[in-house]
Amino acid sequence: MNEVVAELLGRSNRLGSDPRNTNYAGGNASAKGSVTDPVTGTPVDLLWVKGSGGDLGTLTAAGLAVLRLDRLRALTGVYPGVDREDEMVAAFDYCLHGNGGPTPSIDTAMHGLVDAPHVDHLHPDSGIALATSADGAALTRACFGDRVLWLPWRRPGFQLGLDIAALARDNPQAIGVILGGHGITAWGATSDECEANSLEIIATAQRYLDEHGAAEPFGPPLPGYEPRPDAERRSRAAALAPVLRGLASTDRPQVGHFTDSPGVLDFLARAKHPALAALGTSCPDHFLRTKVRPMLLDLPPSAPLDEAIARLRELHAAYRDDYRAYYERHAEPDSPPMRGADPAIVLVPGVGMFSFGADKQTARVAGEFYVNAINVMRGAEAVSTYSPIPEREKFRIEYWALEEAKLRRRPKPKPLATRVALVTGGGSGIGRATAERLAAEGACVVVADKDAVAAQKVAESLGSTDVAIAVTSDVTDETSVALAFSQGVVAFGGVDLVVSNAGLSISRPLLDTTVADWDLQHDVMARGSFLVARAAAQVMQAQGMGGDIIYICSKNAVFAGPNNVAYGAAKADQAHQVRLLAAELGEHGIRVNGISPDGVVRGSGIFASGWGAQRAAVYGVPEEELGAFYAQRTLLKREVLPEHVAAAVVALTTGDLSLTTGLHIPVDAGVAAAFLR
Repeated sequence: MNEVVAELLGRSNRLGSDPRNTNYAGGNASAKGSVTDPVTGTPVDLLWVKGSGGDLGTLTAAGLAVLRLDRLRALTGVYPGVDREDEMVAAFDYCLHGNGGPTPSIDTAMHGLVDAPHVDHLHPDSGIALATSADGAALTRACFGDRVLWLPWRRPGFQLGLDIAALARDNPQAIGVILGGHGITAWGATSDECEANSLEIIATAQRYLDEHGAAEPFGPPLPGYEPRPDAERRSRAAALAPVLRGLASTDRPQVGHFTDSPGVLDFLARAKHPALAALGTSCPDHFLRTKVRPMLLDLPPSAPLDEAIARLRELHAAYRDDYRAYYERHAEPDSPPMRGADPAIVLVPGVGMFSFGADKQTARVAGEFYVNAINVMRGAEAVSTYSPIPEREKFRIEYWALEEAKLRRRPKPKPLATRVALVTGGGSGIGRATAERLAAEGACVVVADKDAVAAQKVAESLGSTDVAIAVTSDVTDETSVALAFSQGVVAFGGVDLVVSNAGLSISRPLLDTTVADWDLQHDVMARGSFLVARAAAQVMQAQGMGGDIIYICSKNAVFAGPNNVAYGAAKADQAHQVRLLAAELGEHGIRVNGISPDGVVRGSGIFASGWGAQRAAVYGVPEEELGAFYAQRTLLKREVLPEHVAAAVVALTTGDLSLTTGLHIPVDAGVAAAFLR
């Protein structure tokens, strides 16, 4: 890595890691420098610039597009004009150096045509606040004088690059520009100077807003719209999340995210929020993720829950009609097909904001972008009037062929993408293996376990909180189970794949089995599975998206093993719950199936807690040889591992068995005495 690239990456990571400077995957940075051409042995001038879809905060050398500067600048001689500027993106491919790296972004021309060796293009809230003000040009002059210039809105592309380059060339005193409706661009002779200029623009704009802004940019408080107390707010969010996720998934399944940050709650408690929300966002990076405008509940937070839900359903139907009309107003014969008419952002006064996307990260980022939009509106209203770009321009960005091409480059979703799973007993053994496999197949996972430390360890091993969260849950306790589901739906929008796995076992002859032994095993497995299934069905029915409930039963549900009355009876109870619930919940599209493993010794929390020693004593073998003993009594002579049970869960839930319900799958390497009859 040469020094120019190292400086560029350092600058990019510093700027991109601070949300005051730009949002996730927003903006780009570049550097120009000379290297030796490996073919000719002569110097060649290159441009390194963040590739399409990358994130400045996490940018690496592999994320840089590399182009020959002479060829890129030569494109000005063949530029056909603004009506055909999209053709220039394909021309970037003829400017690549070596393998070129990732696909060059639409902003590549901006970076290559500006003479300065280093260029930053960012989307700071303070800069966009000026950029979206009705009198943005005058505010820019008042704020910066001639040190930062104003450039009216122009869609990103080759012409914008030409315009910025001309401004920079004609105004040598300038360090950057405010791009109307969009963001900022800064430049410098060195990487440090460019970074300093970017930060100066951002800080100066924020200081101007702070010093000249109105005290209540969103208007006075709206009586009755104050944020609800924390516990009440979270309870209402948990009740609304599955309903909203189902509505937002009308066209395609979505994952959800919830935000109740002070800025969101204050916005929704102020008099101007309905009018401002209707105007939508402005910066292209914002509305590409938030859609043209959010859906807003027009009831106070004191409204009864059933009334709020009924109104949300009405508003959703109206939103879909409005969005379809928006598409039809602006679509042209060559426009991409409408991608879906459901909202990406739903605002609920007194409660917070729900955002939705194809995965948790996308949903979370959409919410972060709308928080940026609120900050932008606050700044613009503080010193002027918020005036986003026209709706027609928003459509041209949202349904831009170049954006469509970017969407097509996304990798194919994994089989369980958009599904949210909750696994009880997820801290060890079968539960852990199941959580790991579900996450690997693309699901978001709620790892529930009575052992909080074990659950947290598993969740962290699966990745960030965009992939998995841990919840502490005792399946014998109704309140604890309800809380686990509440935490899951607030984290991911809902739950639609539940694996009821929590269990324990005590092996004793009938006369040695105490009432406490019997009650404990039935509380955990029979009662626990009932409580989990009931909570799951409640969420799934609210979503209206169907779902899967999987019981981890046992071959002992049908096999009369020795000295095992309490455990076997509890497992038989579970097995019949599967049949009963499959019959009852089928009309809601909820499938209920069971998996009956046997002899899962290695990695098993149950066997490690004393059950292994007890069963080894019953069979007269050393405990360390119990797994091998179980294997030898099977038809396949193979030991059953937690991963084998997890594989059966995946087989039942990835879609190939979509019409299967009420089934018990043996995962026991073949135990003839346990064959289902």
